Amino acid sequence: MRKPPSPENVLAGIPGWEDATLAKLSGGLTNRTWRVDGIDRRAVLKIDAAPRSTPYNSRLQEAQIQSTAARHGLANPVLHVGENVYMTEYLNGNVWSDSALDDDSNLTRLAMALRKLHSLPLTGRTFDAASAARDYAGRIGSADEDMVRDCIRVIESLPLPRNLCCCHNDLVAANIIAAPEIRFLDWEYACDNDPFFDIATVVAHHRLPEERANFLLDAYFDGDGARWREYLATQVHFYNALLWLWLQARRTVNNY
Repeated sequence: MRKPPSPENVLAGIPGWEDATLAKLSGGLTNRTWRVDGIDRRAVLKIDAAPRSTPYNSRLQEAQIQSTAARHGLANPVLHVGENVYMTEYLNGNVWSDSALDDDSNLTRLAMALRKLHSLPLTGRTFDAASAARDYAGRIGSADEDMVRDCIRVIESLPLPRNLCCCHNDLVAANIIAAPEIRFLDWEYACDNDPFFDIATVVAHHRLPEERANFLLDAYFDGDGARWREYLATQVHFYNALLWLWLQARRTVNNY
């Protein structure tokens, strides 16, 4: 495997950033991340150990989607992209924690941002949950075979989406920032999906109580959320199955 470039070498090839300073940040499982401080601006630089493949976007696909979102005020701009290099504008603001979802005004603002996101042009790549599930399952040990089968059965039994939209597909609180308008971070999973998957992620990942989930639905549907509660529950069940597989696969990788 080719050794990834150093951040210094990456910056040397980006006009205007040659003399910037670097501060290491905690990164994901497959990339290293730095805050880049230029003369009058900041950026975030990610360098991948290898080129991205499904279920992730390639970095070029991610840049196209994020750039569209940025033009609509939903993301920070992309400054530079390569096969395994990604640099975006650093966004000053308040990154949400789980407690932010306890506030009615925050849920209302989030619902409006989600409606805006789901009205963006289609990306041309559809979320393949079954493929992602099988990929995660392939990394999990045999001790969990029954649970793995149950999760895959849940995922494969879900009907095709009623309405494909541009979705973020990873809307955990840490990927939501108030700057002061709501913007979304980390578009590596973004593609066309059922818009309820984004709503289910918010509800299921943060274990929102029924009252909070209903408030979010009502805000998204202008007070008409009640008729969608059963469908959201189906998506929550689906999300929980996929999350369990992802967590087990991640735990297996971290143990090696």
